[in-house]
Amino acid sequence: MRRKDRFRIARILDIGGLTNPGQPDWHMIRSELKVAAFGVNAWTATEDGQIVIGEHNEIDDGAGGHEELYIVLSGSAKFTLEGITSRVPAGSVVFVKDPTAKRSAVADTAGTTILVVGAPAGAPFAVSQWERSAEALRYWPGGEWEEAIRLLKLRLDDTPTHAGTHYNLACAEARFGRVDDAFASLARALELKPELVGSMQNDPDLESIRDDPRFPRP
Repeated sequence: MRRKDRFRIARILDIGGLTNPGQPDWHMIRSELKVAAFGVNAWTATEDGQIVIGEHNEIDDGAGGHEELYIVLSGSAKFTLEGITSRVPAGSVVFVKDPTAKRSAVADTAGTTILVVGAPAGAPFAVSQWERSAEALRYWPGGEWEEAIRLLKLRLDDTPTHAGTHYNLACAEARFGRVDDAFASLARALELKPELVGSMQNDPDLESIRDDPRFPRP
């Protein structure tokens, strides 16, 4: 192994990822540093009171079945774990051992940064389907729709039954003006996960096709 590949030092806030107005910054640590043994990412709130960790568990919608450790590096956040809310200040950790447990976090202030480390217990690590799909979102700010579509189609070659990837593909196709392709992708996403129909109604990525009579309604 070459010396430059043996180790690397980086500031989390300097690690590339995804930045969108009104959303927390996603620092794609695992993919940028090419971590192979475990999942690791960080999010930084850009507004007070912002959802920085969306509600989820580690078994649904392409999750990896991970145990997860959340480290509050700066600021503070209100974590909700199975309906119980606790304020967690900087320098604290939250460990969610049970993959089925629902968890979320809301930042008290802008600049709150939460580092997340996860892997399945007793099994080899594999990148979760949601993260593989979400990597395409880095092309959104620059409007690089062809690149987003290319990457999402590659992901579908590996995970053809992941609803979120079909949904993200539909959004990119709609943005790029590929209307028929977008509706085909939406139909497949809904076939796999019917509850996505609610998200579709207000998603700005689908604004250009929402008045089409083919657009799915609840």
